[in-house]
Amino acid sequence: MLELRDVGFHYPGADWVFRHVSLEVPSGSVTAVLGPNGRGKTTLVRCAAGLAVPQEGSISHDAPIGFVPQARGSAFAYRAIDMVVMGRVRQVGLFGTPSRSDRLAALDALERIEIGHLADRQFPTLSGGEQQLVLIARAIASESPVLVLDEPTTGLDLHNQAQILSLLRKLVAEGMSVLLTTHHPDHALYLADSVVLMGGPDDVRSGPAAQLLTDEELSRLYGIDVQTITYDQSGGTRQAIITRYDDELM
Repeated sequence: MLELRDVGFHYPGADWVFRHVSLEVPSGSVTAVLGPNGRGKTTLVRCAAGLAVPQEGSISHDAPIGFVPQARGSAFAYRAIDMVVMGRVRQVGLFGTPSRSDRLAALDALERIEIGHLADRQFPTLSGGEQQLVLIARAIASESPVLVLDEPTTGLDLHNQAQILSLLRKLVAEGMSVLLTTHHPDHALYLADSVVLMGGPDDVRSGPAAQLLTDEELSRLYGIDVQTITYDQSGGTRQAIITRYDDELM
């Protein structure tokens, strides 16, 4: 369980980035954070992961958190497998040496997202999308029951986006708690039990995905006409979100 209560954050000498954010991420559930650029989504999940300290409110969790940032490269020429082994620091200890079981856990994490073939590649030589997949593997290798991800599908092609979404659904089915940011309302519609819509410092709404991932709410949030369509799929129907790019901006 990860819980935020009335959380607010601002940088020194600056206006509030957001205020009055409350959310719960129980075991076996997904909360997605959506909103336009610059509304504080990354800052919010960094606070949730303990990497930034809010000026008001409280954050609590009853289990270790695994954090997946957006891939930004690395100045150090670590191999992909070594980057993933770093996720085992809780098991290894600060001054310990990774064991064979730690390396096997790292390899298993790479294989779970179909990038075992990248294990010996130098991290800086990977594409941005490949780096993102390695960072996700690192968080999986940590075996943390709470996973916080900042735009996990950034830089990924459609196949790898689908791979990550499918993997996250499987992890949640196994009992993991997931909090993520996304610029894709479609991904939130596919994954999320609840959502947080960040429209501005004093315009943050949270609640069940079914209530907030509506045409009206998303159109208001992004300032463009957004529509939900329903289509047939094997075993039932699914929904998808489309944007009408030919319409005038709201």
